[in-house]
Amino acid sequence: MTYLYATIPNNEGDKVKHYEIQQSMNDAPLTQHPDTGEPIRRVILGGWGTFMPKAGGNAKAGGCGPSGCC
Repeated sequence: MTYLYATIPNNEGDKVKHYEIQQSMNDAPLTQHPDTGEPIRRVILGGWGTFMPKAGGNAKAGGCGPSGCC
């Protein structure tokens, strides 16, 4: 799987960098970038049950799945 990670800034105003890192689903989240050693955290993105707006301004919890969008 590919996971999104973001650096943890050391100082206020430091720019956050984002990385896509390949890992097994069984691997623990990384705390340091494997190449640079920078402190990083895994970014959790929305998934099933996320608030997804529908066309026409209506909104419903659920999202899209194999049978289409809610």
